[in-house]
Amino acid sequence: MADNSQKMSYHAGEAKGQAEEKASNMMDKANNAAQSAKESMQQTGQQVKEKAQGAAEAVKNATGMNN
Repeated sequence: MADNSQKMSYHAGEAKGQAEEKASNMMDKANNAAQSAKESMQQTGQQVKEKAQGAAEAVKNATGMNN
């Protein structure tokens, strides 16, 4: 039969494992959020670039520089 110190050691190990699992899950969530933000910024940047190119083309067309 296990004595008190063995039981305490076992429970401490269990608690440590649970804490490590929670920390790992939190890191996964943070990484997913960062990746999502990065992709969102890339899409926004692409949209801004396309609008700027469209505006430049409109100015060229309006001023006759596209001919």
